[in-house]
Amino acid sequence: METDRGSAARTYLTTAEVADYLRLKERKVYDLVRQGAMPCVRVTGKLLFPRQSIDLWLMNHLEGDRASSRPVPVVLAGSQDPLLEWAVRESGAGLALLCHGSGDGVRRLLAGEAMVAGLHLLDEQSGGYNRPEALGLSGMRDLVTVRWATRRQGLLLAPDNPLGITGLEDLAGEAVWLAHRQPDAGAQRLLTWLLARAGIEARRLRFTPHPSLNEDDLALAIRQGEADAGLGVEAAARRQGLAFVPLHEEAFDLALRRRSYFEPPIQRLLAFAREARFAERAEALGGYDIGELGWVVYNA
Repeated sequence: METDRGSAARTYLTTAEVADYLRLKERKVYDLVRQGAMPCVRVTGKLLFPRQSIDLWLMNHLEGDRASSRPVPVVLAGSQDPLLEWAVRESGAGLALLCHGSGDGVRRLLAGEAMVAGLHLLDEQSGGYNRPEALGLSGMRDLVTVRWATRRQGLLLAPDNPLGITGLEDLAGEAVWLAHRQPDAGAQRLLTWLLARAGIEARRLRFTPHPSLNEDDLALAIRQGEADAGLGVEAAARRQGLAFVPLHEEAFDLALRRRSYFEPPIQRLLAFAREARFAERAEALGGYDIGELGWVVYNA
């Protein structure tokens, strides 16, 4: 039992430790790895087993939830994220992107229309992010949420910031047109919360006639002069050569069913995210902290 407690406390287990943890012979562990049935990583030729992934794998085999075993489309729904989009393409994960906002991602995940949803929904009461009970996901008994990144949100502004905007208080009045997102998008919920916290009434702002449906659309609206400012991630500002005023750090998570976690598209994506090239890209895009990437935030 001492070995078990010591193994459970480690982030990564060796082959011998995972065999002891699961009450299996080491040869059986090697067989499962060879069959691609057990999650692991290979570092300088040595097999290591992420403890959280092993726990998920074990619970998946005990789940017995018939609803979760139904095939789901190989689709990534929810919020658009520049780093995630790039990683999906470069990893060859095979996920189709259908990114129409966090709220849409929640609905598609519940309806079985998406394998995974990218979420960054603020709970206005607690200030926390992506809480299942606040999103209507607490009824999913096989729900798993995995941290993708901590992102920097702020004001996207025209190049060189010609209006001299330095914060939310500068948005009020007739001089500034504000690009905005659809009501159930994570960025729009955050904007509403930030304005309320700053004591700024939304009716004092001049919003563009139509919402931007994703990060790139909002950034492009500012780049093309259709709006003067908008709330979005730093990476979107950099992609369009925009000025940026940081305002908030937020959690961006992947929500999925436990069985989906072990499907090849998700495993390919997460394996790619552990490569050095991925970290370099996150640094180049800007505004990302990937120190907690892969951490299981919630496991029903």
